[in-house]
Amino acid sequence: MKIMTIVYLCVALITSMQADIKEWYKPTLSTTWHWQLNGEINMNRDVDVYIVDLFDTSTTKIEKLQRKGKRVIAYFSAGSYEAWREDARFFSKSDLGEKMDGWDERWIDITSENVRAIMSNRLKLARLKGFDGVEADNVDGYQNKTGFKLTFIQQLEFNIFLANEAHEEGLAIALKNDLDQIVALEPYFDFLINEECHLYDECEMCLPFIKTGKPVFNAEYQKKKYKKICKKSKKLGLSTLVLPLELDDSFRLECP
Repeated sequence: MKIMTIVYLCVALITSMQADIKEWYKPTLSTTWHWQLNGEINMNRDVDVYIVDLFDTSTTKIEKLQRKGKRVIAYFSAGSYEAWREDARFFSKSDLGEKMDGWDERWIDITSENVRAIMSNRLKLARLKGFDGVEADNVDGYQNKTGFKLTFIQQLEFNIFLANEAHEEGLAIALKNDLDQIVALEPYFDFLINEECHLYDECEMCLPFIKTGKPVFNAEYQKKKYKKICKKSKKLGLSTLVLPLELDDSFRLECP
């Protein structure tokens, strides 16, 4: 009797755990993609996935793309303050750090509970708007002059927090760059978005994702080296696009 009771309890526990498991979109190594954060979105790209801005992309456009059979990923910055965003007023002064080099943004304190709450709300917004996943940018503040003494471990914890929160919302999530933490973070993320690994000779660092069947979406901004970039990308299994730095669809070269 006691044994049967234990069996029933175990079955009930497993069933309860399975009920809590959420499903979300998982791209594959063969997934094709388009990345456009500025300008009028080109709705006619023959790809599987679109990556567009969380705030600037209307629900109507998301639904239109999905009706065409596309998955739609929301870009947002998880590590910087952008004064023009609709939720900018929710950041406190203590959340804001140094200006980002080359961008009209400021680093933020990823250890702040307020910052985490804002990021959780952005993930909820992505779900409510109907996105299939998210791209959380600027998740390598610990390697930059942020104005905060961010550590490797603090960044790791924050990035895992983002991944877990995204999955809780039923969203896929990309790890953006942050190659030095890739081995530890790969199990938590569904795909990798990398910028210019060919330029910096870092493409081999992306392989932990490839080895587990998760795609690496690599963007390069060097038109002249297109053929050389594509040759190496094919060898490594990266899905590479050569794009304008503005990501405005003014040109797009896809490696065959």
